[in-house]
Amino acid sequence: MTSSKNPAPEPQPGPGQPKYAERSFRSAAGVAGGALMLAITLWLGIDAIVRGTGNTPWVALALMLLIVPLIVAFTLRPVVRAGEDRILVRNPFRTISASWGAVEGLRAGYSTELFAEGRKYQMWAIPVSMRARKRAARAASRAATGGEPGVTPGSRAGTEDATRAWSDRVVDELRELAQRHGGREGAPSEVTVRWAFEVIAPAVAGAVVLIVLLAIG
Repeated sequence: MTSSKNPAPEPQPGPGQPKYAERSFRSAAGVAGGALMLAITLWLGIDAIVRGTGNTPWVALALMLLIVPLIVAFTLRPVVRAGEDRILVRNPFRTISASWGAVEGLRAGYSTELFAEGRKYQMWAIPVSMRARKRAARAASRAATGGEPGVTPGSRAGTEDATRAWSDRVVDELRELAQRHGGREGAPSEVTVRWAFEVIAPAVAGAVVLIVLLAIG
């Protein structure tokens, strides 16, 4: 038994079973902050390499080798991708791929979490903001008491979005996808986890080089 699709519903989904494109979710603020930190790190590091004397250029190079992969790992790398067959969670140091049949639940508490095959995986790309939740709760309270000026039946969808924090809306959407695709006949149940050695290896190498330089300096 492989992940081959049933020939009837997949090629011709029909009006009741539309074809869904893969969706990606990530924190825009995290990406922007990571790009800014990366630019500052590269600017300071290259300046130290060009103008530094003695061991300074080598220390700067080792620091860049250590810091740049960590910045990328915690800000630019995290993403959650959801398609018809599976959900992919790319965290700083691991990538988790789970078929919808293996997904047991999704939760947004103090962090967003995926439960699959008896294990829990945090979704770094969808951070929970308590401030955003409080702001959404205030908007929901105003909407419930009729205090939202200018709200009409046609603008109700936008108001409902404003009364839910972004992380909660994303988890709701992922739950809907899990319910829709996880119950399909013949849906596989598998989870794979891969370590991000392309991030871990240079960071460890930079740390080792930095320790050696500081020891002999």
